[in-house]
Amino acid sequence: MNITAQLTDTAILRELGARLAATRLERNLTQAALAGQAGVSKRTLERLESGEVATQSSGFVRVCRALGLTERLDLLVPEPVPSPLAQMKLQGRQRQRASGKRAAGTRGAADRPGTWTWGEPE
Repeated sequence: MNITAQLTDTAILRELGARLAATRLERNLTQAALAGQAGVSKRTLERLESGEVATQSSGFVRVCRALGLTERLDLLVPEPVPSPLAQMKLQGRQRQRASGKRAAGTRGAADRPGTWTWGEPE
């Protein structure tokens, strides 16, 4: 099954868990052996493989590391690449915060005439 945006969170977790289980079985590892290599409990591994939501992401990373899949996690959430215009604006600096989105043509409250702000005489 391909993981797509149309799948529910539960379906995605189940698919990831099934993939972990298939990789474990392909390498002929028991759940206990893989849990020991990953430094997680056998129950945590069972939860990961079944797609239960109550697992911690650190357990997921540990199991992926034990299976040699950590390099593939880069594909899971790729590093964002700024657009050429954003790169030009940043001029080699790293962006520090988000500005939020405003509707076109709107101004902030401090920019509106007649709006009271702190420090202004009434």
